[in-house]
Amino acid sequence: MSDQPGNSEPSAFGTLETHLRARRDSGAKLLIPYVTGGYPGWQRAVEAAAAAGADAIEIGIPFSDPVIDGPVIQQASTAALDEGATPASVLAQARELDTGVPHAAMTYYNICHHQGHERFAAALVEAGVSGAILPDLPYVEAGSWLDAAAESGIEAILLAAPTTPEHRLAKLCGASRGFVYAVGLLGVTGERAALARTAIEIAARCRAVTDRPVLTGVGIGSPSQAVEACEVSDGVIIGSAVVRTLMSDGPEAVGELVASYRTALDRG
Repeated sequence: MSDQPGNSEPSAFGTLETHLRARRDSGAKLLIPYVTGGYPGWQRAVEAAAAAGADAIEIGIPFSDPVIDGPVIQQASTAALDEGATPASVLAQARELDTGVPHAAMTYYNICHHQGHERFAAALVEAGVSGAILPDLPYVEAGSWLDAAAESGIEAILLAAPTTPEHRLAKLCGASRGFVYAVGLLGVTGERAALARTAIEIAARCRAVTDRPVLTGVGIGSPSQAVEACEVSDGVIIGSAVVRTLMSDGPEAVGELVASYRTALDRG
């Protein structure tokens, strides 16, 4: 199987990457919250997160058999599915958002495969989504999706795991669009008591081989851990903490939580 499934570099940056590069180059540490689409109040949570200083928003399209989602996001996804959420309904609601920052969708490859690459990418574009994350689609098998996404103008974001070998990492980072998602640890999403050593290591490895923004996600459980991760990475993705807050305290509390991360990152 080929280890070069896509063009190594884009001819121009897309909306998401342009925005993140500009923020990074201005000296800001990047902050992307994740919100489970379809969960009651999710649109208000997205708007609150953007108003609180998020640089982009990751919108989860619930799937019944997740691979990387931990218990908090699984609970939210199950609730959303029980409420009748579908990929089409989540994207229709995403189309109504006007946050002033780019949006990226996160879901699983089965949904993309079922619709067909071109149709799925077109649906994202119609919903005003700039990027897409398919965490269970390996880089070495992603060639046709990367091509279809690029053709539609969708920035296909790839994940770099702590186990990604050196000979593949530079190619993966080169093929990613928008940013490189540095997976902080081997395991599912969720808040941890301390930042994993692997979170620092994988971000450093990625930054050594690419100028594309590198954001660390999975396992970041507090503003102080976000600051620690950003000693190496360009920014962080916060998922479980945001979703837990949405479920327990509501959409407005999500804005307060994101503001606490924004303040911590700005202070350094």
